[in-house]
Amino acid sequence: MLLSDFDYFLPESLIAQFPPAERGGSRLLHLPVAGGLHDGRFADLPALLREGDLLVLNDTRVIKARLFGRKDSGGQVEVLVERVLDEFEALAQIRASKPPRPGSRLLLGEAWGAAMLARQGEFFRLKFDAPVLDVLEAAGRLPLPPYIEHTPDAADAERYQTVFAREPGAVAAPTAGLHFTEAMFAALDERGVRHARLTLHVGAGTFQPVRVENLAEHRMHHERYRIPAEALAAIRETRARGGRVVAVGTTSLRALEAACQRGLLAEPEGDTDIFITPGYDFRLVDALITNFHLPRSTLLMLVSAFAGYDRIMAAYRHAVERQYRFFSYGDAMLLERR
Repeated sequence: MLLSDFDYFLPESLIAQFPPAERGGSRLLHLPVAGGLHDGRFADLPALLREGDLLVLNDTRVIKARLFGRKDSGGQVEVLVERVLDEFEALAQIRASKPPRPGSRLLLGEAWGAAMLARQGEFFRLKFDAPVLDVLEAAGRLPLPPYIEHTPDAADAERYQTVFAREPGAVAAPTAGLHFTEAMFAALDERGVRHARLTLHVGAGTFQPVRVENLAEHRMHHERYRIPAEALAAIRETRARGGRVVAVGTTSLRALEAACQRGLLAEPEGDTDIFITPGYDFRLVDALITNFHLPRSTLLMLVSAFAGYDRIMAAYRHAVERQYRFFSYGDAMLLERR
């Protein structure tokens, strides 16, 4: 398929700039396995799932990955940390009038510094003078997506983070998880729906546009994932009982499917650049909770592969007509795989 196959019309007014007044107050578009489209509320989710289903959540925590400062030569820089490599080193995107050279230094915030070690493709390898996460917490800003136009504030610090976020390292939220509340988890428990957690640190590459018309020429960015032993056990038990594995978000789905590339859950930890497009043979995930995705994006391709291209494009037209809210702070979908 071609990139242009994944375009759709979206009025700018439907791009959610702020979360709903209350967490979990979103709408939910359901695409059941039997077909059709059903409009509802996210609060309906427990009734739409089955006893014995297992939700798999991504517990990554968004870090304050955006830094502002200057080069030691005086030019202004904007740094977006893509991945924390170890206590002191990270890969980052850097915006500057001229890119820094290896050996040069960056002065970040009021009191922090980093050395540029080397260029790695589109990224820069930086070594900070203090632990990376400490620097980001002290001097960084929350990296809201480019289509959210306001400056991050205290409300974003709470709402652009899931209630189950635990492992710091993401530069973008696993947005399907933003709808969940403790009250929702209690309702799911009462329904007999359990949940397990994995970690995939979402990189800034998730917002990078696809620049080729022929999708076979596109190369995905890498993301690190880990599925702990307790989650592996819960997934295997669920499958043995005939329950469904329900991925909460495309990041959870990517981690689960990446782990199955050489056998069922054979690689529970690693880097993945898996690119899921229509025709992909899903090995593990039965249903998916997700938000609405950007036109011409790899995530729109993923959900089209999961639920069917024609079904997804019809669902998106329906969502525009019914004025659903789109993208990170927007409404949700529940997709069941045929």
